[in-house]
Amino acid sequence: QVQLVESGGGLVQAGGSLRLSCAASGRTLSTCRLAWFRQTPGQERELVVAIRWNSGSTYVANSVKGRFTISRDNAKNTVYLEMNNLKPEDTAVYYCAADGLKYSPLADTRPTSYDYWGQGMQVTVSL
Repeated sequence: QVQLVESGGGLVQAGGSLRLSCAASGRTLSTCRLAWFRQTPGQERELVVAIRWNSGSTYVANSVKGRFTISRDNAKNTVYLEMNNLKPEDTAVYYCAADGLKYSPLADTRPTSYDYWGQGMQVTVSL
């Protein structure tokens, strides 16, 4: 069992930056991947970035490539999403996610391939 607590969401101007944090607790040694998804009303939840916890290998969606970066701090059991050059279309609820040793490919974009979820944080990008 893994618990994920998100922080750092809020309002930011277009072109600005924002950093989201996701602190993990519980049986974190069983976690292989951590990721950030986002979702807007009426749309499917989409994978934004993912990281292999042990190796640090990352996946980045084309829509945010060159602007978003995922990283982790092993000592703090925390994963971060650094968002730069934000655009209005980045407005969404952002969810932190972790798996349970499923050994799925890092590029597996299905939300169902993850087992644990944060509460979701609103990110709003204004013009």
